[in-house]
Amino acid sequence: MRRTSATRIALIYPELLGTYGDGGNAIVLAQRLRWRGLPVEVVNVAAGSPVPDSCDIYLLGGGEDAPQVLAADGIRQNRAIVRAVGSGAAVLAVCAGYQVIGATFPSGGEIHEGLNLVDIETRRSFAPPETPPPTRAVGDIVVEPDPRLGLPTLYGYENHAGRTRRLPGAGGFPLGAVRRGIGDGDSGDGGGGTDGIVDGRVIGTYLHGPVLAQNPALADLLLTWVHGQLPPLEAPQEAQVLREARRRALAAP
Repeated sequence: MRRTSATRIALIYPELLGTYGDGGNAIVLAQRLRWRGLPVEVVNVAAGSPVPDSCDIYLLGGGEDAPQVLAADGIRQNRAIVRAVGSGAAVLAVCAGYQVIGATFPSGGEIHEGLNLVDIETRRSFAPPETPPPTRAVGDIVVEPDPRLGLPTLYGYENHAGRTRRLPGAGGFPLGAVRRGIGDGDSGDGGGGTDGIVDGRVIGTYLHGPVLAQNPALADLLLTWVHGQLPPLEAPQEAQVLREARRRALAAP
C-alpha cells in the first residue's frame, strides 16, 4: 500500500554535527522523495532541544571534539533515537555521528560514553602506547559495499583522527571494504580494512560528501527501509556528476 503520510527526516543538532556539510544528506533524501511525488518533512532538531522519537530517518553528521561531546550528552538525555530504531526507524550517522552511536569515543584526551546503538568503539589508536599515533585520515575514500546491500561502489571524503573497531560479538557487518583511504583503520593506515557498520536499519560511516549526494543508491536504500520498493529515478545530470567524481577519486595519486 502506498504510504500517504509525510516521511519525517530528523537532522540532529546541525549546529554541533554540521561541520562538514553532512546536513546535505537531509536535502538529498527529501528531494528524492519529492521527485517521486511523496510527501516529506525535514525536522531540524536544534542543539539543546529534545530529540523526537516519531521520525522515520535520523541523520547525524560530523563535528569537532567539543561539539561531539555536547551532541552525545544531549542525545542521551531522552534516548529517543534508540526508541525510534526499536520501532523501525532508520539512522545514517557520519564521522563524529558514527562514533557517537557506538559504545565509546575519544575527545580531548578522554574517553566518552556513546549511545550504544551499535557495537563499536573508537580510539585515537588501538596500538600499544609506545607506538606513534596514526596519521589523520584525510582525503578521498572509496568503499566496495558488502554484497548484501546491493549497492554500487561508494565514494566520499574522510577527515578524522579516530580509529574504530567492532566489539566482540558485535551484530551487523561492515558497510564495506576500503579500496582507497583509511575508513575505520582496522587494518592499519594503508587501507585494506573496512569502513562503517550496518546493523539493522542503522548505517554508520566515515564518508562525507555529503555521502548521499555522491551515492544516491545509498540514499534510496535508506528510503526503501521506510517505504518499501520505490520507482527508479532518471537523472542524467546527476549521473554525469557522479561519474566525474568517481573518476577523480580513482585517478588521484
